Formats: sequence, C-alpha cells, structure tokens
Amino acid sequence: MLTRRSFLQSSSLVALSATVPLFVSRSVRAAAPDRDARVLVVVEMDGGNDALNTVVPHADAEYARLRPKLKLDPKRLVKVTDAVGLHPALRPLDKLLSDGRLAVLPGVGYPNPNRSHFESMAMWHTARFDEAELRGYGWLGRAMDPSAGNLFSVGGEVSPALRGRRSSAVAFKRIEEVLLTDTTAAKASVGAESADDLLAYVRRQATDAHAAADKLAKLTGDKTSPSYPQTELGERLKIVAKLLKAGVGARVFYTQQSGYDTHSQQAFTHATLLGEFAAAVAAFFADLKASKLDERVTLMSFSEFGRTIKENGSAGTDHGTAGAGFVCGPTVAGGLVGSLPNLTDLDKGEPKMTTDFRRVYHALTADWMGLPPDPAADKLDPLPLFKA
Repeated sequence: MLTRRSFLQSSSLVALSATVPLFVSRSVRAAAPDRDARVLVVVEMDGGNDALNTVVPHADAEYARLRPKLKLDPKRLVKVTDAVGLHPALRPLDKLLSDGRLAVLPGVGYPNPNRSHFESMAMWHTARFDEAELRGYGWLGRAMDPSAGNLFSVGGEVSPALRGRRSSAVAFKRIEEVLLTDTTAAKASVGAESADDLLAYVRRQATDAHAAADKLAKLTGDKTSPSYPQTELGERLKIVAKLLKAGVGARVFYTQQSGYDTHSQQAFTHATLLGEFAAAVAAFFADLKASKLDERVTLMSFSEFGRTIKENGSAGTDHGTAGAGFVCGPTVAGGLVGSLPNLTDLDKGEPKMTTDFRRVYHALTADWMGLPPDPAADKLDPLPLFKA
C-alpha cells in the first residue's frame, strides 16, 4: 500500500514539486488551506521606534520638558483623545482611526526590559525570556503548529517568529518567486485523477496551486488596484494583498520596515519612516476593501523597544524600554487601548511598561485567529483588541 510517508519520499512528488509554486512545494504536507480563514499581517518596525513621539502625550507638561528640541506641536498631531495624539506623519491612518478600525497601543513591553536589539527582538519573536529558549520556536510558528499552517515572510529571510515544528514558513522578496516555473508541463502532470486518495489529494493541491498562480500572474500586471506608495514597505504590502486576492491560503504574512535606530538627527528620519508606514498601511486596507477582503485581515505592528524619554545631545534618542504599536482591521476596537506610561514614575530612568506584549499576542492568536493560546501567555488576559 502506498503510504503518505512513502509517497512524499517518492520521485513522483519530487517531479511534481518542481512545477508548482513555492508556497505549495514547501507546504504540500500540510492540511489544505482555508482560503476564507482570518489572516494576520505583522509589520516589524526594526531598530527601536520612538514611542514617545509616535503616541504623544502632549497634555503632559513633562513631555515638553523631556523633549526640548524633539517635541511635536500639539496642533499638528492626529487626535486620538484630548490628551493624546499621533505623530503628524501618521495622518494617512486618520481614516482608519476615525472609522474605529485602528487600535493605538502605548506602553507595550515586557518585564525586566533588555536594551539590546538582538536580545529584545528575540524575546518578541519567541515570547520567551529564558536564554535557552530565545533561539527556539517563534510565537507564530507555535500558534500555527496544530494546523500545520502556512506562514509567509515577505521581503527577506524567514523571521524567527515564524519558526515552528509542523507549520511551514516560506520567505521571498518578489511575487515572481511564487509563480509557476512551467505552467504547461505542470498542468499535464496533474491531468488524470487517481483512485488512490493520497495521490488525488496531492493532485488537487497542485491543481489549486496552478489556478492560484494563474491568478497571481494576471494580478501582477493589474493596474486597477489602488495605488501604493513607491517604498519598500508599500511594495511588500502590495505583494501581500495580491497573494490574498489569489487565494493562496496562508494565514500569516510577516514583513519588516527597518531604520528606526535614530541615535542622531531623529526628527526627519522618524517622520519619513512613520509616513512610509502610514501610507503603506492605508493603501493596503484601501486595496483590501476594494477587493472585499478587508473583513478577513488584521495587521499588527511592533518594535523591539521604545527609545529614551530624554533626547540626547545629537538631536536623537537612545535605546529605551516601553514601546508603542498599532493593530488595524475592521473588527478592531479602535482608539487608545491601554494606558500611557507615567513619565515621572520611572525604572532606571525609563517609563514602566503598561501592557505586556504577550497579552497582545494572546488576543491576536486566540480572539482573532481562533487558535489555542500559547501556554506561556494563557495566564495573562488577552488585551481587549476586538469588538464583542
């Protein structure tokens, strides 16, 4: 009898896998993807985004005292509450905010914060704090393991956050990397239906893949989608949208925006980065809404830490602790979620975190994606990010 194991090791699958898209050849052993399931998109703001000038407590007199040069004019901020505003470069997100589709998360961090880029990011990637576990499986890979799900890393190598035992993580930079290598030959190889259930399963998977790839090829040349900013993040989110339109079935998409390590001359760089982030996210959700896919998607952004509340002598800021993040989507409970750090109640000169990031993860995996919560976060209440 042909077993699943022997078939996957056979030359038939090897021959087939060379003709199907990357996302199928890497995940053919997984269960058939649910193309109507909820999707999570993660944007990693790499380098340590300045939380204090992202979510700005302009009504707090301490803010202006701490930032004599870098303080932002309250009149230019994007209003969140009477006391809190967003950096003016984030204005493209104003529509999402006013529609109640943008949650603003101040004071996000973890106990005993670490100011090393590598160590802190490893903690965010794994949701673990023991040194022996920081090179282990990622929080998203673990979450997707029970369903052996598919996770895509767009724009670089597979993020450690996506590593799992059974889940399948794939990295690519261009949409052409997930297109067929030989559509005609591939279709010929899956022509006849076999009585063997396993062979029929793989052939159905390949047939679905070819249909998705054909659709991807058409979408690649489609000029009717809402315009995206011509930035690296804009192009990456555009790829994510096209993959969703093609129905590839992945439930997690992960990408990165670098450059937030603003030790000097921060004002211009920070404004540029936040502007690129906001424009890309706004275009992404406009695209999804036009395609009637937005109801399936939630986007979360994070950075490994915030920056020092005091500016330095180079018109910049240094590695800090509590950060800020965003969660966007049609079912998100918008507005300010959580409390701002106290700028006078400090630990080693920096504000204390007010929201443990594992509560954010718990809400995203359990409340949004319907996945079993991570045992390490199960004792923490999920952050109330979604509408009842």
